[in-house]
Amino acid sequence: MIQSETLELLEWPRLCQHLATFAGTKLGAMAAGDLQIPDTLEQTLVLLAQTQEVYELENQGLTTLSFDGIHDIGDSLERADLHGILSAEELLAIATTLSGARQLRRTIDDHPQLSVLNRLVGDLRTYPEIEQEIHRCIDDRAQVADRASTRLGEIRQRQRTVRDQIYQKLQSILQRHSNAVQEQLITKRSDRFVIPVKSPQKDAIPGIVHDSSMSGATLYVEPHSVVELNNKARVLLREEKAEEEAILRALTAKITEVVEDLERLLAIVTILDLATARARYSYWLNANPPTFINRGEEGQTITLRQLRHPLLIWQQQHEDGTAVVPIDLIVQPQIKVVAITGPNTGGKTVTLKTLGLGVLMAKVGLFIPAKVPVELPWFDFVLADIGDEQSLEQSLSTFSGHIRRISRILGSCTPDSLVLLDEVGAGTDPTEGSALAIALLHHLADCSQLTIATTHYGELKALKYEDDRFENASVEFDEASLQPTYRLLWGIPGRSNALTIARRLGLKSEIVDQAANLVAPTGNQDVDRVIAGLESQRKQQETKAQEAGQLLGETERLYREVADKAQSLKERERQLQQSQERAVAEAIAVAKQEIAQVIRRLQQGNVTGQDANQATQDLQGIAEKHLPSRQQKAAKPKPGFRPKAGDRVRIPQIGQTGEVLAVGEGDMEVTVRFGLMKMTIGITEIESLDGQKVELPPKKPASTQTTKVSPAAEAATEKVATQAPIVRTSRNNLDIRGARVADAEMELEQAIGQQIPLGGALWIVHGKGTGKLRQGVQEFLKQHPQISHYELAPQNEGGSGVTIAYLK
Repeated sequence: MIQSETLELLEWPRLCQHLATFAGTKLGAMAAGDLQIPDTLEQTLVLLAQTQEVYELENQGLTTLSFDGIHDIGDSLERADLHGILSAEELLAIATTLSGARQLRRTIDDHPQLSVLNRLVGDLRTYPEIEQEIHRCIDDRAQVADRASTRLGEIRQRQRTVRDQIYQKLQSILQRHSNAVQEQLITKRSDRFVIPVKSPQKDAIPGIVHDSSMSGATLYVEPHSVVELNNKARVLLREEKAEEEAILRALTAKITEVVEDLERLLAIVTILDLATARARYSYWLNANPPTFINRGEEGQTITLRQLRHPLLIWQQQHEDGTAVVPIDLIVQPQIKVVAITGPNTGGKTVTLKTLGLGVLMAKVGLFIPAKVPVELPWFDFVLADIGDEQSLEQSLSTFSGHIRRISRILGSCTPDSLVLLDEVGAGTDPTEGSALAIALLHHLADCSQLTIATTHYGELKALKYEDDRFENASVEFDEASLQPTYRLLWGIPGRSNALTIARRLGLKSEIVDQAANLVAPTGNQDVDRVIAGLESQRKQQETKAQEAGQLLGETERLYREVADKAQSLKERERQLQQSQERAVAEAIAVAKQEIAQVIRRLQQGNVTGQDANQATQDLQGIAEKHLPSRQQKAAKPKPGFRPKAGDRVRIPQIGQTGEVLAVGEGDMEVTVRFGLMKMTIGITEIESLDGQKVELPPKKPASTQTTKVSPAAEAATEKVATQAPIVRTSRNNLDIRGARVADAEMELEQAIGQQIPLGGALWIVHGKGTGKLRQGVQEFLKQHPQISHYELAPQNEGGSGVTIAYLK
């Protein structure tokens, strides 16, 4: 009883109606509109897993679940189970539903990573043979087709023959007695073909009168010459109906044999539709999946940052409502009761409803509209007393209504319940009301998981300082504008603003001053001054936090500028080094020409060969001394960055930072998690947070045999070594993961066109997956006139997930 009351008070049916708009079938919409709250955490976790998998399937560009052709065939299955005969429309709806369910299962089967959904559709039977038989017997207009049986085809052929004979005779009569007929028309009355005859000319065409017009000027006459043919047509019509009924009965019998499987199919399709509706609604809300915590463990804090009311989001988006102000709910493990104070219309009740709806959304498998992390316990019941239950019919005052509802809450409360109380103890004498509220909250601290209560009683603010299970919160109020900000402040109780508001609204000063003097003896002014001081300190801290945030942002900007300049200097240094190497190489080439001239002079003159050998040795010494690249080859490389499980790394290609989960065999691949996603990539595609690249171990030489190289070959090799190698950069790297083959071909054509002036190679990142995209890319490259050849990338550059295309 109290649980259903709570759902109404929290406006849960409205949220269910919003969810129903995201369903793909009538069955899913009906189930969403009457959403059942799970009784156990295990049921909730299954629902959340279903939502998560559909969310990932549809929002990572993989595919979408289509519910086309699926109908509500529940009534038809029930009638078939009672041995009734299904109509052609009902049988056709069953056939399209079987086809739609088969397409759903095929879509899910194509993604084996969806373990929960695959288990759900694992034993789904769609009976393609029954579907084919129904389509053979019933056409797209839901009519029994001639091909359904040989006898039906023969009967309809005879019907056409008799109908043609009747038309020939009646057309002949219409032509012979054109003056006697009202119009050249052949029609039907009581399944018999007749012609319209003018009443004064009825004797001109002898026959049986079956009907007349409203005015009586026209008689519908069956001429005697077609009576026998009409009789044959009636007999054939009865035979046709009997044969159609036999066909429908036979098809219904096939359905009756598998009713249980089809009912299970309908239930599975509804579950899938609900999961899809939850995922799409969660995406629309920009919500995040909740994590359930055990508050009995240390550090398990309820964390709901930037929590937004889902109904207010809908109102803002679809009904031109005001912007939704998010709230922060951070409740420490030891807290059992939170007392929220503040002015009227300040958002206290909205806070209760937002929390209540968020808990219910998590229980039914919906994501919560809050920032990650979203952490809360699993409450078995949400029990609420919100609003005024004054009733003239039942002679209930506001106080009486609240007490009766609170009594029902106490009767249903468990140690894992969430209790929401609005204006606890209100509606009676303030002294007795506050005392009753204090006693009630102490009781709920002992018997419930968490209680959130709003109040105006100042006595409840002191409970925090007497019992560490209590916490204060308040809704912020802007005294300058006399308007609430709807922000929830933790640790600071709200203070009364009645006198301030009254003075600002123009109430006579002497009245306000007299009221202040009356309040003074109670000490409330001192409390308000303390609270005002705390609020001032909080605002100062917020200002300092904002300044610190701005300073941090400026520091990060300066760091990026310095890092960019350092990178620019490194690039400049590399260019200078290359320029120097080219200059030295040119000098050595000139020196070689000069030594060739010396050798020719040696051959022609008296200079000794010892002098020529000495000159050659000097030239080689110059080359070794001035070529930096040769020095680098001789130097021993410094050890590079090697990732291991648990390290934080950066993935430059997608601009993400993630955590290494595992390093693959051969240390050539790593599995990285960032956010909700996991992916396996080449080890060279990551770097450390300080920018260090992964250095691969040097490859072993193919052969240790020493080969004598001719001077000409040595010169050619040296020339090739001075050319720039093909380096993988952002300009020759194309990422098409997740694209369809047709879309990928367009991107490839554009990328090749841009790469032609540069020459070299194009790295195409298509991922591993099912291999369909890789096959399509390679078929396209095979036929492209600008591509000389292609190959899979080395393992350290992506392996089978990357294809390197070489341009002509």
